[in-house]
Amino acid sequence: MTALDCNVSTCGYNEERCCCRSEIDVKGTKAEDTDATNCGSFKKDTGESRNSTRTPNTNLSIGCEAVNCAFNDANQCSADHIDIAGTSANDAAQTICSSFTCK
Repeated sequence: MTALDCNVSTCGYNEERCCCRSEIDVKGTKAEDTDATNCGSFKKDTGESRNSTRTPNTNLSIGCEAVNCAFNDANQCSADHIDIAGTSANDAAQTICSSFTCK
């Protein structure tokens, strides 16, 4: 499992800079830099999706389509820790995996 630090505060799954999902997907099949990646699991927070029983996950499974990333191991992230950025994102395209490292 990979430790995740998410600063996408506009995502409905973000709680305490962690994700309330058990897994996320990083997109960016042809990425050669961080700007060509994004969190495919982003969901805009509407306020309606939040509830008090959500549990932030500090370690989760991360699927990765960024085949040019040094941490991509058979479409799974093998990094010990990643950061998802996009503080005021309104959609997945405005997020990035800032831990992307081109092979």
